[in-house]
Amino acid sequence: MTDIAIKANGLGKKYQLGAMGSQHDSVRDLFTSAFRKKKSDSGPKEFWALRNASFEIKRGENVGIIGLNGAGKSTLLKVLSQIVTPTEGTADITGRLGALLEVGTGFHQELTGRENVFLYGAILGMSREEVDAKFDQIVAFAEIEKFIDTPVKRYSSGMYVRLAFAVAAHLDPDILLLDEVLAVGDFSFQKKCMDFARSLERRGSTILFVSHNMFSIKAMCPRVIYLKQGQVAFDGPTDEGLKLYEADNHLAEAPWFKRKAEAPLVFTDVTLRNERGEETGMFDFGERMVIRIKYKTLRPMERPNFGVGLNRSDDIHCCMYSTIEDGLDIPLIDGEGELELLTPPIKLIADLYTAMIYVRESGYGDIAAAQLGGTFHVRHPVYSSYAAFGVFHEPGRWKIKQDPDLQVLQQETRA
Repeated sequence: MTDIAIKANGLGKKYQLGAMGSQHDSVRDLFTSAFRKKKSDSGPKEFWALRNASFEIKRGENVGIIGLNGAGKSTLLKVLSQIVTPTEGTADITGRLGALLEVGTGFHQELTGRENVFLYGAILGMSREEVDAKFDQIVAFAEIEKFIDTPVKRYSSGMYVRLAFAVAAHLDPDILLLDEVLAVGDFSFQKKCMDFARSLERRGSTILFVSHNMFSIKAMCPRVIYLKQGQVAFDGPTDEGLKLYEADNHLAEAPWFKRKAEAPLVFTDVTLRNERGEETGMFDFGERMVIRIKYKTLRPMERPNFGVGLNRSDDIHCCMYSTIEDGLDIPLIDGEGELELLTPPIKLIADLYTAMIYVRESGYGDIAAAQLGGTFHVRHPVYSSYAAFGVFHEPGRWKIKQDPDLQVLQQETRA
């Protein structure tokens, strides 16, 4: 068997923006295009989501795929998994490939967990006999034995993602593609997934891992491929790639961010947790988030002002927290330390968000250090990101009054 698991040669994927009647890669794309307005004074425009991507990945390698939103990371994995047909170039895959690109894709809300295991397994290419033989292992891995015959629409987000990952993992793939799936689930399950990924690596499997959490990338992948505007900007050691990524990210380009030549502080770790202290990347609407930040100063800093900003997946800045603005005035820091932010109940609409961590010196001076702090999903019980618009949702109070002759009682809601 060849030592090369994946060989990409000039891969590119082009989309038509505003083109009516164009071919779509998924049902979601079809519905999205149906609501997109077409400008009468302009014709279809081309957009290259991926262009001229060439690389080789050996069997047994763990490779991180990094880049800003819209850089082409998910497009690359969809092309490699044959969900999307490339516009140009080729990709040679040697071995059995498993992909977990969108957690729970293929699950039917009205079916039970048991039924969805067989449905999802079939979508991933497993025979019914193979799923049946591995069924007990899948359920045990997901830790949902008591609820396996319950419709998945009643599952919590953690149960949902555990079952999806368990099915994909037991495909026994030679190559596993993961797109932000380790950003969800509680800490213990994330650790189990990481351990399972390492066991696949020891067996000689290859893993491609897309994540905005640079700490997870660094812990799991000795090599990264950095995509920038759809093209490979860097392919090599993780530490070097992360330095380029941080230097290029939009924090460095923002007009309010003036990076100092020698930052007086470095962030050593950032974790997103629920109120129970569990690391997670999935929060329900109305749930509080705990953000723990560890840092190390390179020299004493007077009156530091730490901040956390939350950006939506389309880079809309949604909210900001600041130690000084929120009433915590820190006179001096020196050496290693840790901060913890407890947010108010999250009222953001359902979407994927990125936490941005920064610190200003001397209260409101220039930003001395900044870093992406990971991504998380917000799940709304009613509105999804495809059914709601705006930044937040707060229930309003409604009343209805009609003519008594119509024999309709007055009704009102409670906010």
